[in-house]
Amino acid sequence: MSKENIIIAGASGHAKVIVDIIEKGPEYDILGFLDKNRKAGEEFFGYKILGGENDLPKLVDGNPCKFFVAIGNNWLRSQVAAKIISLIPQARFVSAIHPSAQIGRGVLIGSGVVIMAGAVVNSDTYVGDFTIVNSNASVDHDCRLMAYCSVAPGAVLGGHVAVGEHSAIAIGATVLNNIRVGNHSVIGAGSMLNWDCPDHTVMYGVPAKVVRKREAGE
Repeated sequence: MSKENIIIAGASGHAKVIVDIIEKGPEYDILGFLDKNRKAGEEFFGYKILGGENDLPKLVDGNPCKFFVAIGNNWLRSQVAAKIISLIPQARFVSAIHPSAQIGRGVLIGSGVVIMAGAVVNSDTYVGDFTIVNSNASVDHDCRLMAYCSVAPGAVLGGHVAVGEHSAIAIGATVLNNIRVGNHSVIGAGSMLNWDCPDHTVMYGVPAKVVRKREAGE
């Protein structure tokens, strides 16, 4: 089976992890990276910088390919994805799932998702578009992870947890069963959340408490 070409948007530490996952699979050949903050032709992690997002139309002209947005910041990831779609309306985004990740029965995974090494996503969970489930994170049954959210390394979500768009569950945080985390919110590293977190809110501590409000894109 011939491989499909893929371009990765973003050339940072997070992108290195994405490269590692894609190289482990048989589906894709990496053409290179898009990154407006790096010089075209420069090498990064064994591949060339092809240019920035504005160079896409000429890069893909006559060269069919798919895309992955490898940017760890939830808001910036959404902005770059939107930029690519505005330039290439037919753009298709792939998901990257490490072979050591455990995916349960009935899990639904959107486009542009990454599920990293050692992560567990249990039955009937929904993982929305462009979401990150990081290394050794545990997402229990019937959770809903909405678009552009992230679950950091070692974080644990109980069953029936909902995480809103652009929200982040930081390293080692625990969210108990049946809890909702609102949109554009952050649960701090090592925290234990035992009640719902409103939209646009930063919470941390054991148990987690409201620290301050937060603007979209902050």
